[in-house]
Amino acid sequence: MYEIARRHLGKVVAGAAMAVTGTAVAVAISLPGSAGANDSAGTGGSTGVAGAAGVPGATAGGGSAGATGQGETGEQAAGSAPRPATVVPPAAEGEKGVGGDPLTDDELTRAEALALAPPAASAQQDVTGGRGPQRLGTRLADPVPGDASRRAEVRLYDYGRDELITRTVNLGTGKVESSGAQRGVQPSAHPDELREALELILASPLGKGVKEDYKDATGKELTSSEQLWFNGDVYRTYRETRVPAALARCGEHRCVRLVTKVLNGAWIDTRNLIVDLSARTVTRVG
Repeated sequence: MYEIARRHLGKVVAGAAMAVTGTAVAVAISLPGSAGANDSAGTGGSTGVAGAAGVPGATAGGGSAGATGQGETGEQAAGSAPRPATVVPPAAEGEKGVGGDPLTDDELTRAEALALAPPAASAQQDVTGGRGPQRLGTRLADPVPGDASRRAEVRLYDYGRDELITRTVNLGTGKVESSGAQRGVQPSAHPDELREALELILASPLGKGVKEDYKDATGKELTSSEQLWFNGDVYRTYRETRVPAALARCGEHRCVRLVTKVLNGAWIDTRNLIVDLSARTVTRVG
């Protein structure tokens, strides 16, 4: 009887030992090792392990997925690629906006056409000296209390008289409701004005240096403004320490300063060349 009991007890102990060993193996397989946590470039490494082991519901991935995994639904398997985002195309733009919506393309075209309709427009000049005023910009006008009509404020510049012209048009009725002219007021330059300034620089004797710099940078001749990237704005004399006599009327005249560079290439310094678009002259400063 004693021998039978001893053999039975031995089987129980052996079974328990096997169960413990099996549990240890299962734990070893299920827990990620430190090598796997650190292999992914750009992830959090040990942070990911801490998140997976210490936060209930955390995923077993590395980096931020492990650190912020609490409350995850488990719909996406660890290590799998994220589902592609859904790109929703913008809604089609209507012919007319509503309330304070920005002006639509159709409204911009209509506003400028209405502003240029008065007979006086044909006597005005743009930046090239052509017939009609230079367009500077159009924006939604402030609403009139008690009137839901949308209005646009169109800004123009008459180079013949050096005047800023502002016209307010009612997009509903098609009428120009107000028009005013100011001298000595210089809003930001329009891209067409900046291009004309660059053309004047290249055509002037002072443009020789720009062409030389272009050839040094590219090994090619500069023959067109299309070969340059450019930007700029109005030259304001009150910001300058010294203003040459040739630029003394800037402010009354429309003057601009450019920055230029080779397309996808080096900068070409034109900041010391000021263009008086009203007088169509180029002056070096500094």
